[in-house]
Amino acid sequence: MSNQTIHTQGEDVVVREDTAKAFRGVNWALTSILAFILIAGVLMIIFFWSSAKDGSMESPSQIEQQRAP
Repeated sequence: MSNQTIHTQGEDVVVREDTAKAFRGVNWALTSILAFILIAGVLMIIFFWSSAKDGSMESPSQIEQQRAP
C-alpha cells in the first residue's frame, strides 16, 4: 500500500493511501453540507425579502378569508 501526504493542523503528515482518501472524503462531505446550508439560507433570505416587499407573507387561509365575501 502506498503512502500519501495530507496537510492537517498546519503540518504535512505521511499516511496510508486509504487514510488519505478517507480524510479527503470527510473534508468534501463537510464542504458539501456547508455549501448546501449556505445556499438554502441565501434562498430563504431572498424569499422572505421579496415576500416582505410584496406584502404577501400571509398564509393561504388568511388569503382565502380576505377573498370571501
